[in-house]
Amino acid sequence: MVLDIETANSTEQGLAYDIGFVIADRKGKIYETHSLMIAEMFYGENELMQSAYYAKKLPQYWEQLLNGQREMVSILTAKRIVAKVMKEYGIKDVYAYNAHFDTSNLNTTIRYLTKSKYRWFFPYGTKYHCIWNMACQTILSQKSFIKFAKANDLVSTKGNISTSAETAFKYLTKNADFEEAHTGLEDVRIETQILVKCYAQHKKMDAKINRRCWTIPQQKAMAFAL
Repeated sequence: MVLDIETANSTEQGLAYDIGFVIADRKGKIYETHSLMIAEMFYGENELMQSAYYAKKLPQYWEQLLNGQREMVSILTAKRIVAKVMKEYGIKDVYAYNAHFDTSNLNTTIRYLTKSKYRWFFPYGTKYHCIWNMACQTILSQKSFIKFAKANDLVSTKGNISTSAETAFKYLTKNADFEEAHTGLEDVRIETQILVKCYAQHKKMDAKINRRCWTIPQQKAMAFAL
């Protein structure tokens, strides 16, 4: 399972209003997709939803709900859907580009919306894997990526090379103008492609959450003297 969420409120205490996920294999074949809008957020948190970084996309969500591209569900129904799909496919492993963000904020959301009656979003025993960390150890540590990032101004004012999913996909597609949709399912599709590319490197990787994984490409750039 590859998953991505969009949140309102703050980065560290985010409340998920959009949960997108796919079931895929290591070659990138997608078996099932889901795009879930969380009803409690869309119907009960109007003011808070205006704090969403991509609040301007809210009309798009309603349009896509009406044409069947998305499904409106409660947070508990979303939890049940995820658990059911994981059980059907025998899945214990969940991947996300910034796994700390997605998993911790899903727990924050279910605690907030159920007043802590439910505290954990995923089934017990779920293993979390961070595509961001995997990418930083593989494709984002390549000399060609570092050259691409610097040539296309994908560097912060402090001189740090961007390691976002958007930047990684720019590099993989050699399209410096690519912009992420910043909606759950659409972002999951590109993150799945990044995951497939990481595995295609046939390199030993640590897939655990590492919130400082962004430093790995910075160290490689210094080692390459780029």
